[in-house]
Amino acid sequence: MRSISSKLILAFLSIGIASVAILFTTARSNTKSEFVRFLSDETQKDIIAQLSIYHLKNGSWDGIERIFLPSKDPQQPGFGEIQPFQPYTLVDKNGSVIISNERYKVGELVPESDLKLGVPITEDGKIIGILLPMRAPFEGKPREVEFIESTNRTLLNGALMAAVIALLLGIFLSRTLTRPIRELTRATHAVSQGDLSQQVPIRSNDELGELAKAFNRMSAELSRSVNSRKQMTADIAHELRTPLSLILGHAEAVHDGVLPPTLENFEIIREEATRLEHLVDDLRILSLADAGELTINLQTIEPQRLLQEVASLYQYQTQKKNISLDIDIASPLSNIEVDPGRMTQVLTNILDNATRHTPEGGRIVLAAKQNVDQVELSVQDSGPGLKAEDIERIFERFYRTDSSRQREDGGSGLGLAIARSIVQAHGGQLSAESEAGQGLRIVIRLPGKSNK
Repeated sequence: MRSISSKLILAFLSIGIASVAILFTTARSNTKSEFVRFLSDETQKDIIAQLSIYHLKNGSWDGIERIFLPSKDPQQPGFGEIQPFQPYTLVDKNGSVIISNERYKVGELVPESDLKLGVPITEDGKIIGILLPMRAPFEGKPREVEFIESTNRTLLNGALMAAVIALLLGIFLSRTLTRPIRELTRATHAVSQGDLSQQVPIRSNDELGELAKAFNRMSAELSRSVNSRKQMTADIAHELRTPLSLILGHAEAVHDGVLPPTLENFEIIREEATRLEHLVDDLRILSLADAGELTINLQTIEPQRLLQEVASLYQYQTQKKNISLDIDIASPLSNIEVDPGRMTQVLTNILDNATRHTPEGGRIVLAAKQNVDQVELSVQDSGPGLKAEDIERIFERFYRTDSSRQREDGGSGLGLAIARSIVQAHGGQLSAESEAGQGLRIVIRLPGKSNK
């Protein structure tokens, strides 16, 4: 199997040779024809001059045949060394042949169509005759033939040099063009063998450069995804181990008589089992969302109604913690087409996070407003807020920013990741805004629907 480099070299070489051959053939033919035409024009001028002089001296064309015959005597009329390389026909002003050739005979009238191709010979502004050049094969003098042959050799040498240059350029360009492809091939093989750190240099801004950029993005994203999967697997194992250890530990302790079979000990086992069940349910939702199989039953609802129902679910928790829970609705609002249960889960996950990190005496605001053709739902808390580097990561699975986000607080680290997956399944976006010490604002943007 030939490589792309070999194919490109052959292509460049073939194009170069074909182009040079065409140019050489055309130039060779044109050079000869132009040179012959030049000689013909010069000879024709000499003949017309000689004919004009003859007629002027003699007053007629009588005896003009002698001027076409070679003569070595400079005193005698004739061309001498100026021997024409093609025959001519001379006719008088009436079109009657004076000097004949193989086509016409003396005294014969030449057709008007042929006369138009001739060169008029004038005297005192009057036409005294017409010279008709008759095409014939070129039989130039040795010096003229030598000139044409020398020109042809020069053209041939130039053509050969051009072919060699085409070959060298083909080799250079093919290697230049295929170098990024070879680098991509090596990097691809390395990635297929498990080395996800591969990056290829970007050597141009053309399609190959775009391909290299796309490969680098793919490699980086694949590496990040694999590392994220590994970390998530480790986090899942850790999250499952904690409640399982507590359940097994308390169950064995009660069984062995180390702990009494009291309601308090059974309650610990029940709480950990419930926590384990919630974690498994969260992981199942995420796996369905990743596979695009999350069930969404769309209904058209009013955003303000959704916020009011969710706020009512948290009245007790916020009052118990002395947190004010307010609703801010900016009307008018478009209706939204969502799965009420799934969207309630999104808002409760966000509110769980807000309630957990809002200090006693703080404030949480549920808001809704229209933004062109979208409806924005937001949850703003008055907690400690987040640093800029943490904002982009809070929707990652099992991500916790600091010691205030510990497992003992009841969070699994999956709530916001689930919220983002559900919102994206509705064709919306989920984002976060925060400044350290200014609280955290989670914004849900959903497509609005006409209220008509």
